[in-house]
Amino acid sequence: MGNSRAYPVFRTTSAEEAWTQALRLNALLEERDDEVILMAELLTVEDAQRMAAALPGAGFDYAGARMDPATGDFLDFVLDIGTVEHSALEAELPLSVLHYVAPGTVERAFVEAVGRGIASVGLRGRWPDDPETDSYGVSKYDGVEVLFNCDDVNWLQRTDHHTLFVHVGKWGDLPRAKGLAEYLGSTVLGEAQRGW
Repeated sequence: MGNSRAYPVFRTTSAEEAWTQALRLNALLEERDDEVILMAELLTVEDAQRMAAALPGAGFDYAGARMDPATGDFLDFVLDIGTVEHSALEAELPLSVLHYVAPGTVERAFVEAVGRGIASVGLRGRWPDDPETDSYGVSKYDGVEVLFNCDDVNWLQRTDHHTLFVHVGKWGDLPRAKGLAEYLGSTVLGEAQRGW
């Protein structure tokens, strides 16, 4: 039980640069999961259309719970983003998407489709053991996550920059986080946050 500790290790205003640095760190993982986690909030019609084109087959939903006024039942988003009229889609915003994909498939298209809303790419795996620093990889907790338009892994506040996090064991591993930040020519940019 428990959550990883996520340390911010890189920040930029370039989504492409954030993604490139995430791939550099991902290459250091000794093991990598066979799924990548993609999440985004879509604030505009254009954002939704770009994301739907980047993630064919993904399920989209309302960003917040919506209820039928007559029955009180939760409503699901059922429109086809690719064919619905602009005004009808605008009335349904904001939307969200959570999609799992095989590594190396649509991640770059996803990054290019990110708009003004918060989005993330989660790359889970296991860091290699490093007995010299008493750092041991744990596949349940380890990985790399890029937060677009945000600097909090819990998506608490939108920003104008993108932040790269490294996830480590539930007790934290500041020496590993410092080493990974240094690999990028950076430093740990803040306290550990409660991760996945």
